[in-house]
Amino acid sequence: MRVLVVDDHPVVRRGIRQILEDEIRPVEILEATSGEEALARIRSEQLDIVVLDLGLPDRPGLDVLKASKHEKPGLPILVLTMHDEESFAVRVLKAGAAGYLTKESAATELAAAVLRVLRGGRYVSQSLAERLAAHLGTATDRPPHETLSDREFEIFCLMVRGKSLTEIAHSLFISVKTVSTHRARILQKMNLGNNAELVQYAVRYKLTS
Repeated sequence: MRVLVVDDHPVVRRGIRQILEDEIRPVEILEATSGEEALARIRSEQLDIVVLDLGLPDRPGLDVLKASKHEKPGLPILVLTMHDEESFAVRVLKAGAAGYLTKESAATELAAAVLRVLRGGRYVSQSLAERLAAHLGTATDRPPHETLSDREFEIFCLMVRGKSLTEIAHSLFISVKTVSTHRARILQKMNLGNNAELVQYAVRYKLTS
């Protein structure tokens, strides 16, 4: 089995490697530290599964996920992230991810999640599955960030990480003017006045990385 681990933190990659090599045999681990490197490996390598972090330095993980599914529609992708907020899970599962797992659960659930996904199944932890069921079953009292489109949500996440409009435009391959338009729409939808309020909101809802 060939696994591509995409994460910009060497300690995290080492931990994932150790878990998979201890619990799944035979296994070959390949690594990528950025979205662009991940996409290059996905295009050039024969892979069985990708373990993908959402918080990459060069472009949003959700964007990398969509691009990966465009390149290799049949390649299963397991998102492994620090975010336990169910709205992240909803977005990545809709975008084509085969599973969603938090790094907090990796030590006990990662190997099982990889094997489930390789067999053609989907994987979320039981606790998240229960929250997702409740989340999808209620149409009212949704937090404002759930009204954002996927592109708006990507830009929102980059803004709260301190990225400038120019940096965001570069990472998403769009114009600064387009980013500025999205920013205005985000602030309007969320009824917030500036980036500082966006950051405060992100902290409150645990949307920072």
